[in-house]
Amino acid sequence: MIDLGDWNEILAPLFADERYQKIRRFLMEEYKNHTVYPDMYDLYNCFRYTQWKDVKVVLLGQDPYHNVGQAHGLCFSVQDGVPKPPSLENMLKELKSDLGCEIPTSGNLTAWAKQGVLLLNTSLSVRAHQANSHSKCGWAWFTDSVIHLISENKQNVVFLLWGGNARSKKPLIDTSRHLVLESVHPSPLSAYGGFFGCRHYSKTNEYLTAHGISPVDWQL
Repeated sequence: MIDLGDWNEILAPLFADERYQKIRRFLMEEYKNHTVYPDMYDLYNCFRYTQWKDVKVVLLGQDPYHNVGQAHGLCFSVQDGVPKPPSLENMLKELKSDLGCEIPTSGNLTAWAKQGVLLLNTSLSVRAHQANSHSKCGWAWFTDSVIHLISENKQNVVFLLWGGNARSKKPLIDTSRHLVLESVHPSPLSAYGGFFGCRHYSKTNEYLTAHGISPVDWQL
């Protein structure tokens, strides 16, 4: 099993569950017979880069990017040198509008992850060029469990729920212990319906600061 630092103990019951073993068997066949993103060694990068003890923000995505070279285990993030997808472009436009952060040349969000922003997709894998192709393999159970574990065992985490899929996870979160910020998805189809102007980056930092937690430096 790969080393995920302090997540190893947290996730051990999930990895031991038969439902996870079913996911694992499915993935072995998929990686063997098809092109799957991200690379199998990047599947759990969201946990590797954001340790359990450091989680202060959870940004929920849906499906990994399904084109060549994009996905690397962090929701919305692409690897250096890869063109930024439209949703990510809109996220960075809102960031500039909200906090004045300059739009970076790279769409790699690893710097956020290393500050405690868990960049969690609700499905952790996808078959090349087939959106949502792994959404029924059991990932929803796994990632719902992760959201529930964070909600029940941590305090004052900010959950950023953008779009219908992410917002459907709100019942998993104890809103008396955490802040939930909801919006439409940053995709070009919906961003003008409430994502632009939501100011979630500054609202996140205001909440964290008010609870004695260091704010996120969103500038990439």
